[in-house]
Amino acid sequence: MIELVRVHSAENSTVSHLYIDGLFACYLLEDKIRSKKIFAKTCIPEGIYPLSLNTTAGMNSQYAPKFGRRHRGMLEIQKIPEFSLVFFHIGNYHTDTKGCPLMGSYFRKEGDDFMVLQSALAYKTWYPILVEKIKMGTGRIKVVNRLQEFNYD
Repeated sequence: MIELVRVHSAENSTVSHLYIDGLFACYLLEDKIRSKKIFAKTCIPEGIYPLSLNTTAGMNSQYAPKFGRRHRGMLEIQKIPEFSLVFFHIGNYHTDTKGCPLMGSYFRKEGDDFMVLQSALAYKTWYPILVEKIKMGTGRIKVVNRLQEFNYD
């Protein structure tokens, strides 16, 4: 089972944990949770969604040269109501997401929002494992909100 568990929310961003087979994998940064969708400013709703490898989207042509033979396509979350072309990818700030989860090794709060750090490292680490899940037919992700207050201590 793959789970995206949202744990902290800020002005425009949400920090999530990615779990693979019950084990913590990495942090994710998404847009804010909103009851009404705003294009490129809203995270996907809670639910269970299939994952696939998208080899035709424009982002695929950007990632293929960076990752060479290891790249099998963009990790796409599919069948999301009112959303399309939602990919796990690299980025640091909520302005990089446009509704997609950004992978990160660490997170921190800067001002009113969160950011993720060492995004490329997290992506390179967990990409092949998620690809394998998709190939095995177990590529489904459960998205849940379990928000808690962020504390600097």
